[in-house]
Amino acid sequence: MGPQRDDVYREAGTIQSIPEQGLKVKWRVPIAGGYSGPAVAGGRVFVTDFVAKTNQINNDPGTRQQRLGKERILAFDEKTGEPLWEYAYERPYEISYAVGPRCTPTVDDGLVYMLGAEGDLICLDAETGDLAWRRSLKDDFGAEIPIWGCASHPLVYGDLLITMVGGEGQGVVAFNKKNGEIVWKALDCKMGYAPPSVIEAGKTKQLIVYQPEGVVSLNPEDGKVYWEIGLTPAYEMAIARPMFDGNKLYASGIHTESVMIELDEEKPAAKELWRGKPKNAVYSGTSTPLFVDGVVYGSDCNVGILVAVDAQNGDRLWTTFEATRPEVTRFIKHGTCFLTRIGDSERYFIFSEEGDLLVAKLTRDGFESLGRYHVLEPTSEAFGRGVVWSHPAFANKTGYFRNDKELVAVDLQAN
Repeated sequence: MGPQRDDVYREAGTIQSIPEQGLKVKWRVPIAGGYSGPAVAGGRVFVTDFVAKTNQINNDPGTRQQRLGKERILAFDEKTGEPLWEYAYERPYEISYAVGPRCTPTVDDGLVYMLGAEGDLICLDAETGDLAWRRSLKDDFGAEIPIWGCASHPLVYGDLLITMVGGEGQGVVAFNKKNGEIVWKALDCKMGYAPPSVIEAGKTKQLIVYQPEGVVSLNPEDGKVYWEIGLTPAYEMAIARPMFDGNKLYASGIHTESVMIELDEEKPAAKELWRGKPKNAVYSGTSTPLFVDGVVYGSDCNVGILVAVDAQNGDRLWTTFEATRPEVTRFIKHGTCFLTRIGDSERYFIFSEEGDLLVAKLTRDGFESLGRYHVLEPTSEAFGRGVVWSHPAFANKTGYFRNDKELVAVDLQAN
């Protein structure tokens, strides 16, 4: 979701709309399975995948599947798609939806960090792919790998790499980002699936952690807890990053679990403003909502629609299937789209689970499509339909998209 983890693409000179003739593909390269998005930095595109050796994928949301194969992180030239290096290791899977890694690589100061689906935390030289250090959340910490795998992208903060681990006293762990040594541990909680993030509120830098029993604010320097508000999404599905706007923070879960939090403006403290109810708010499953100028926009996992929500009270302002599956008129379970705001405008890039890129205008008054282009095929399966559940990357006036077969670069430069 970008350097600030807010899903805002801050680069001028990109397209205002998608023309009828579509967009230009710069390059396509083959890759293997995975839900992780690509990351672009320093002229390279990094992406992780899983090359299976045994078993066809069998997606049962309640059952772990055993698959043999190897996890990889691949680096490509950002302009040409030329393969630069790969780092691979054998990794048996025993998770549900055992397609591949979930976590987008984190790139910082010449290093790239990946967290594999079974808890392999790896730091590599971004230029060469050489190993800098490596940890196993399972072997080194006895971490319980969630049924849907490790999905919480590691966060770089100063000299720290902050990662959800799970367990007594180690719900979240901060490592020295250069050598992998433990700096601090905090919280008695399970790992969950949501990435940690840092915001500034109450005149204080706050590390926001969304774990399966609530939203917690900590001092990112030492792990000291500032405040906590309970939230227990079904099946421990704390997934979407809590999103921040003004003095409010919205945390969303599945079914009818969500909470709007009001942040104190003078000190690190918070209180509950309202909670989600049936047919209001937005309940996020596989993508994170955006929170802009008092409105929350996100795909709702119960109905599969894009929803706009008034942050003051949770009322729904409008809904549409246009961004998820326009052919649907009633509901589709966990219908998903990924939103990226274009600068400080009202325009957004939207990537649908069908593999379509949209440009659209989103305001509290409604949704306006500004064109659509089919980028790649939905190669994963969920609830009997094909899906692409992977967040794209945007950099250098280019969009980077992946499914379980290819990584595609699409030209987004304005004419």
